[in-house]
Amino acid sequence: MHHNNIQLAVLDMAGTTVADGGLVLRAFEEAATAVGIESDGPRREAARRYVLDTMGQSKIEVFRALLGDEDAAQAGNRAFEAAYDALVGEADIAPIPGAVEAITALRDAGVRVALTTGFSRGTQDKLLSALGWAELADLTLAPSDAGRGRPYPDMVLTAALRLRVDAVDRIAVLGDTTSDIATGLAAGARIVAGTLTGAHSAAQLREAGATHVVDSVADFPALLLA
Repeated sequence: MHHNNIQLAVLDMAGTTVADGGLVLRAFEEAATAVGIESDGPRREAARRYVLDTMGQSKIEVFRALLGDEDAAQAGNRAFEAAYDALVGEADIAPIPGAVEAITALRDAGVRVALTTGFSRGTQDKLLSALGWAELADLTLAPSDAGRGRPYPDMVLTAALRLRVDAVDRIAVLGDTTSDIATGLAAGARIVAGTLTGAHSAAQLREAGATHVVDSVADFPALLLA
């Protein structure tokens, strides 16, 4: 079956189209300390492991699960955002090699492109601005723009509605985490591809149900434009 009638590509940012030098984990470490998770010991280890496993999900949801208390979760999320925002200025934020070319090739071929994130809108805007990507995609979405973050289908479906896609099986999704894969599958996308430049391995992505696994975003357009 030809995949050349894909109308929308939904791509994750950090780990998929953007290399942020491990910033998420650094910001999480600062936030965990801020909300009183001891910096050493089993609780911190368990928290760190949970953050790696749930990478890509809406950050507020991660803090809710870790802290079990709404006020603490909100405080943790604010601390995370503040730490990430402060680190964005000094970190080596760069496009994953080939990302700009891939997005441009898709749009030139008539495929609409949306960039999604598990971060807040404010942090996503800082990231887009640091990269000079304000005009790169047709649409950028944070969880708050759609309803729920990953692993729910809301961001993919919101992109489909806003960009006037004819059917969900004309959507392709790309991400580096199992929650990106879960989101794409929940939304009914035809191609739900994993990429190996981020948090999770090929085995983890396949186990989550990825329809394809690519080495990087540079290889993604070939899947859609074949």
